[in-house]
Amino acid sequence: MSDTTAVAGTIKHLDPHTLLLEENVRPTAPITPAFVQSIRENGVLTPVLAHQGSDGTITVRAGQRRVFAAREAALTTIPVYLVDADEVTTERIVQQMVENDQREPLSDGDRAAAFQQLAFEGLTITAIARRTGSKTREVKTALAITENAAAATALQEHPLTLDQAAVLIEFDTDEHTRTELIHVATTDPAQFPHAAQRARDEKTRNQVKADAEAELVHRGYEILDTDPGYYDTPYTRISELLTAENERVTVEQIQNIAGRAAHVRVYADGEPSVTYFLHDAKAAGFHTYNTSGSNSGPMTEEQKAERRTLIANNKAWASAEVVRRDWLTTLLSRKTLPKDTGLVIARGLTVHRQAISTATREGNELAHLLLGVEPSGYFQADKLAALLQHSPGKAQHVALAIVLGACESVTSKQTWRTPSPTDAAYFTQLAAWGYTLSDVERIITGTDNPEQEVADAG
Repeated sequence: MSDTTAVAGTIKHLDPHTLLLEENVRPTAPITPAFVQSIRENGVLTPVLAHQGSDGTITVRAGQRRVFAAREAALTTIPVYLVDADEVTTERIVQQMVENDQREPLSDGDRAAAFQQLAFEGLTITAIARRTGSKTREVKTALAITENAAAATALQEHPLTLDQAAVLIEFDTDEHTRTELIHVATTDPAQFPHAAQRARDEKTRNQVKADAEAELVHRGYEILDTDPGYYDTPYTRISELLTAENERVTVEQIQNIAGRAAHVRVYADGEPSVTYFLHDAKAAGFHTYNTSGSNSGPMTEEQKAERRTLIANNKAWASAEVVRRDWLTTLLSRKTLPKDTGLVIARGLTVHRQAISTATREGNELAHLLLGVEPSGYFQADKLAALLQHSPGKAQHVALAIVLGACESVTSKQTWRTPSPTDAAYFTQLAAWGYTLSDVERIITGTDNPEQEVADAG
């Protein structure tokens, strides 16, 4: 039998089966066959941390996985470093978090739970960060997640990062969107920023649509969930109607007529577009305007599919633009730029010279914004020149921002529809620098099927 009499601050070799395990910041202690085999062949190389109670029992504070693996490997003894027992909860948690030898690092879910415990014990965010060697932003993000049931559960059940789980807080009441985001995070994490931004933009559009519909209901309109189209429908667009005097019917003329209806769409620009209808135009004294065959008939299924793709890709483009420009801002904030920055600037002045010329003539607002500088007014001196005078070491950053801002200024939703060689060169360069192209941006570089629908956002 191994000796279990111990003095604090000493290392003893004890039977792992006699050791008790203290409550751990990690809810589970997974051990792999490979880890057990390593322990079987090499033993426990780093002592586990433990303390001895007044009744002689040895309780392990850090090293839970090593104890389990040693038991599985049938080791008779393992090294145990015994210290004075300290029942202060914060000390226990901190020791368990920073102890990482011969074990798997804590998952982000485990770290978030530990931060939460430390906060419960009264530690401030700054104190938690200092004691655990973590960044303040990381602690703040983790605590926000633990306060949100949906995000906290997702972080524990899926291999998400703190930043990914934090995004789920934005969709607290939207289970479908959370599920979609978790799927992207766990299957194609590089696309997560794009998926998150599309979800944010769609949420915003849905709110704009809901607000517009509420206002229309207040004015007495029936809200149509779908556009009834032009044919075989009891509803007629007011754009097709004429008064008895053969004048076009206006919205003001139907505002008190029974049977008025409306359908609301919100496109990529985020502005609501309302189409107005009447249920029984003839009873209201209107007649149909002869469109002279401007509509040759109902849209075919192929035309409908093309229309859905167009709308979806336009929305995806607007979302990708936000992600891309945020990424460019981060790139330009780095102390060290990519090694080929000089070459890219030279290409910008040659291959993209037209964009550079136009953007420079108009003040290159995007270059300012990418560098975090307020754009110069029309009659003001260029603030980028002032930046150079103050920080001459930023010369290459400013030059690159001017090139990138110019290239960005000529991109639009038309870019994915009719990409040019210069567009392809620009997006290919961003991808080479580590930017993850979204599906709609891949169309430009030819790395995706141009006919693929990014999302049926309808």
